[in-house]
Amino acid sequence: MASSSAPVQPYRYLALFLALLIGAFLLVFLTGDKKAEPKLGIDLQGGTRVTLTARTPDGSPPTRESLNQAQQIISARVDGLGVSGSEVIIDGQNLVITVPGNDGTEARSLGQTARLYIRPVIHAIPSEAAMPPEEEGPAGAPPPGAPGLPPGAVPPPGAGSGAVPPGAVPPGAVPPGAVPGAPGAPTPPPAGAPAPQPRPFPQQPAPSPSPEPGPEPTDATPPPMPGEGERDVPLATRIQDEKRLRQSAEQAIQILAMQFQATRCGGEDVLAGNDDPNLPLVTCSTDGQEVYLLDKSIISGEQIANANSGLDQQRGEYVVDVEFKSDAAKTWAEFTAANVGTQTAFVLDSQVVSAPQIQEAIPGGRTQITGQFNQDTARELANVLKYGSLPLSFESSEAETVSATLGLSSMRAGLIAGAVGLVAVLLYSLVFYRALGALVALSLVASGAMVFAILVLLGRYINYTLDLAGIAGLVIGIGMTADSFVVFFERIKDEIREGRSFRSAVPRGWARARKTILSGNAVTFLAAAVLYFLAVGQVKGFAFTLGLTTILDVVVVFLVTWPLVFLASKSAVMAKPALNGLGAVQQIARERRAAAHAAGRG
Repeated sequence: MASSSAPVQPYRYLALFLALLIGAFLLVFLTGDKKAEPKLGIDLQGGTRVTLTARTPDGSPPTRESLNQAQQIISARVDGLGVSGSEVIIDGQNLVITVPGNDGTEARSLGQTARLYIRPVIHAIPSEAAMPPEEEGPAGAPPPGAPGLPPGAVPPPGAGSGAVPPGAVPPGAVPPGAVPGAPGAPTPPPAGAPAPQPRPFPQQPAPSPSPEPGPEPTDATPPPMPGEGERDVPLATRIQDEKRLRQSAEQAIQILAMQFQATRCGGEDVLAGNDDPNLPLVTCSTDGQEVYLLDKSIISGEQIANANSGLDQQRGEYVVDVEFKSDAAKTWAEFTAANVGTQTAFVLDSQVVSAPQIQEAIPGGRTQITGQFNQDTARELANVLKYGSLPLSFESSEAETVSATLGLSSMRAGLIAGAVGLVAVLLYSLVFYRALGALVALSLVASGAMVFAILVLLGRYINYTLDLAGIAGLVIGIGMTADSFVVFFERIKDEIREGRSFRSAVPRGWARARKTILSGNAVTFLAAAVLYFLAVGQVKGFAFTLGLTTILDVVVVFLVTWPLVFLASKSAVMAKPALNGLGAVQQIARERRAAAHAAGRG
């Protein structure tokens, strides 16, 4: 047990807590949206519900096992975004995601299939949306001055009769990287290095002339172009048509596919998440600015060990750091060493997220995905990569707003309950401990201010939302804090009963009380931690706030309550029994001393 004569620096403790409190509120008012408002959960403010409809490549109904697996993965992605109070349920062949607030973008991103492949870039052209208006030519004609097809290439059937969509540009019209700043655009080479050249299309011998008039059927005949009228065609058929067009190994079809894909980069991609990694792929960048012809996949998302997002200080932009498993790390190191100066595409759900240029060999199994990310999009991408790909692809419907399930009246009732509990604790403290009860009030105010600031910051940085269950955890936390005060003050009374003065009883009582306070809070925190990791839904929010208030209870008792009581013990005014409420205990101590003295004389 610590000696009563041990040096105490109460002002240092108080200054430390004051610095922490001021720092927390500076972050509240100087960062983010600068609003001192915690995020509220679905039950208090309502939310946004997004329905994700499962689809399979062959059009068959999804199995219950696949839906359960998808639900678990999406739930893990929700947890990866922070304690948000979101709900993920299975409704027939759909997954219904409900998130707090009115923005359904995050909910839709949680349903990304997250099939990531790394593919070498064979060729790239700008999409129709990226071309200046003057470069657009008549239907089926390349823009003026554009070079034609590669030597020896077979012209795509129908190229001269309007089969090529208006404004399409043949490969080679604009070199890769002509759209600066677009996500997926190649990184400029270092100074003095030769500019990398796109890989040429493989040469094919020209077909021999036919003695009879009429078109000669070839193996390179492309499938019918998907059109708006195909909305009534079964999904499986549409996916197969897309694969025949955009994943063909025939050079002529690849050329035609790039030209056609350049006209529809902004539309829905039926192939999303259903491409074959063992075949080439024609696809767009995520911003719709560029069209790529990609080679077979060299690494898949299943070979990713971890993914995190952050701000690259050198570039000044957000990036996603990817860590590969051992086999993929070796493949990546060998590939980058052999392909310096070429582009490599990171393809997520059949779209190019980024296509940087390989500047040097990248050993160690770590690399970065760059692009026009902000903090939220980078975190979302890292989240879906970290928790794996879904066993099904999903088509999201329009988000709809749902009203609060409990409403502001329930929130008001919860806050009233908390206020009543707080007032009851203060009245109890004032009645039994008088002036010491005022110190309890100061400690609770300090604790409440710190809790509020932390809740605002958690909502801002990890999307924590306060729901009714969380409010219940905060109310119980008030009781836990009051328990610590009672333990401390009762230990002081024990010391006074043994004949010590108020001045000497305080440090001795604290030395005995702090062990009990730490033990009690440790048990509560352990229970909250177990409940948090094993529970789901709103119970997580209750466990989270209970654990948070338990930690803050220890901080407040050590940095606020103990220093204030110590300073009070040095005051002659506070030593008066009429103020500190210890007169009855001191009277018991005097009677014990008198009885002991009388017994000694007898």
